[in-house]
Amino acid sequence: MTETYGNEFVQKFESFAPKQLAESGDPVGLAVGTLNKPIKKMMITLDVRPEVVQEAIEQHVDFIFAHHPPIFRPLKNLATDDAQNKMLADLLKNDITVYSAHTNLDVATNGMNTWLADEIGLKETEIMHVTKRLSYKKIAVFVPKENEEEVRKALTAAGAGQIGPNYKDCTYTFEGIGRFTPINHANPTIGEIDQVEQVSEARIEVVFPEHLTQTIEKALFEAHPYEEPPYDLYTIENFVDEYGLGRVGNLAEPISVQEFAQKVKDVFGVTGLRYITPDNQKLIQRVAVCGGDAGKYYPEALRKKADVFITGDVYYHTAHDMLADGLTVIDPGHHIESICKPRLAALFTQWKTEANWNFDIIQSSINTNPYEFI
Repeated sequence: MTETYGNEFVQKFESFAPKQLAESGDPVGLAVGTLNKPIKKMMITLDVRPEVVQEAIEQHVDFIFAHHPPIFRPLKNLATDDAQNKMLADLLKNDITVYSAHTNLDVATNGMNTWLADEIGLKETEIMHVTKRLSYKKIAVFVPKENEEEVRKALTAAGAGQIGPNYKDCTYTFEGIGRFTPINHANPTIGEIDQVEQVSEARIEVVFPEHLTQTIEKALFEAHPYEEPPYDLYTIENFVDEYGLGRVGNLAEPISVQEFAQKVKDVFGVTGLRYITPDNQKLIQRVAVCGGDAGKYYPEALRKKADVFITGDVYYHTAHDMLADGLTVIDPGHHIESICKPRLAALFTQWKTEANWNFDIIQSSINTNPYEFI
């Protein structure tokens, strides 16, 4: 195993949940410290709070991965008698990097809202509210046969070759003869100056999300043996990925409102929850769920024919509007998003195995839910 730098990990993560997917003004990404150092121990948390930072210090963590960004509003000063400022100072003093993925993780294809839908057993899910559409490109690379596999692996490791949620490493290859004449001050890997050279080459074609163009080109130039790697880029017009907030799907069997509310309470391990319904006796089967504070999107749940909408932090007057529109709503709180800790830990452990990364991964044991119930 070799050292794994923060920027290598982040490159992999952002191929899964690109920063471009985040809502405008959402301060995702690097928040504290630097990515230009090896990761030795990573801790995953929902929130970055003083008690979480203290836990990180005690556990000798040097990289915190958080869902909620630690700095939402601009700092007015750096006085450490302020609890937030002191927390940031403690992070810097202990050389702890903090990286966050918020709304980009919410909308990612297999991200936060997919996990929430999985937990409550939804099938045949679809996006509740589309927020982004990302286009694709195709790269065609010409490479000597003996270097074909090395270049292919570099491109797919950089994020190319994913088609839909269920297929990765998708490439197409055919063979031909490359001809070229090195001139002037060339330093060719193969051939001599002013001599025509013929090489048995493979043409590798692979698609990738357009926002990864620079990453893919960088991976190509690092892996390709030629001084000037020959490649073409094409825009793909018939291939667009949609991303969005919330998921809508179906339960296996209809269930009563109260039974389903109890199921939600049990599944997410919450001490209490709120719900509103125009009819306690009705059966529900089609469910919309959106983590965080998504009450304003309830009309989208209605348009998707949901019988019930699960989200957190529902406002009093919005609840009246929901009730008037005949929608049942279950509010288990914002903290159900803590499901990200075990889910991300499992995902990062999988990546660690695949890439032979060398750092430890732990989950914060701190409960950052500020609410108590009686």
